[in-house]
Amino acid sequence: MRKPFRSLAAALAVALLAGCGSDGDGGGAAEGTDGGDGLTGTLTVFAAASLTDVFTELGEQLEADNPDLDVQFNFAGSSALATQITQGAPADVFASANPGQMTVVTDADLADGEPEVFTSNVLEIAVPEGNPADVTGLADFAREELTLAVCAPEVPCGAATEDVFAAAGVTAVPDTLEEDVRAALTKVELGEVDAALVYATDVAAAGGSVEGIAFPEAEDAVNEYPVCVLAEAPNPDAAHAFVELVSSPEGQAALADAGFRTP
Repeated sequence: MRKPFRSLAAALAVALLAGCGSDGDGGGAAEGTDGGDGLTGTLTVFAAASLTDVFTELGEQLEADNPDLDVQFNFAGSSALATQITQGAPADVFASANPGQMTVVTDADLADGEPEVFTSNVLEIAVPEGNPADVTGLADFAREELTLAVCAPEVPCGAATEDVFAAAGVTAVPDTLEEDVRAALTKVELGEVDAALVYATDVAAAGGSVEGIAFPEAEDAVNEYPVCVLAEAPNPDAAHAFVELVSSPEGQAALADAGFRTP
């Protein structure tokens, strides 16, 4: 009976050695969500519409570093995103354009740890190229002859809009209330409105298709942007990696290039 036992023991030894190969020869089991060195699967990021361009850029960078990872974004007004998350929409990361909508998520115990403020932003007046209505400042939002767009009050850019109008003592007469800041910007780009209140970063992202007009009351409504990994994240490893990228020097440089402020 000893010979068969020795053969079994030898086979087990070979199997153990195969599972413990050296790091240098590629024979060992590597780290990572796919058994390799990279992140895998799908990463779903819910983010404020004003983050569209810079987050898309950072997502592409994370994909380039992890070829088996697919980064998907849902860009919309922060209030709509917070509602979707609290109603059970599957997501890994939430980035809000103000702390108020992040609180909706944290109060529901849906965040993994404390959210981190990673950038900030201010409003700016956007007008079509050439400024045909001769808009000069916030006071023009009280001109009934103009067609004007602002964000809806429940959206962070809309809440900030109410604050700057109050600071300037302006009773605005907007013609349309948009569900997110990019919708307001689009109306300017298409020439459908004479002016809109959007973020300074949105004016920068539009390039030469719109012109921006800064105003001093914008400093009375600086929006801070928090981000968090969600507690029920389907891909927590990738979620943490994305949040770390956003907060890294490289991520902060990308935000600064897009016109965002250091928090």
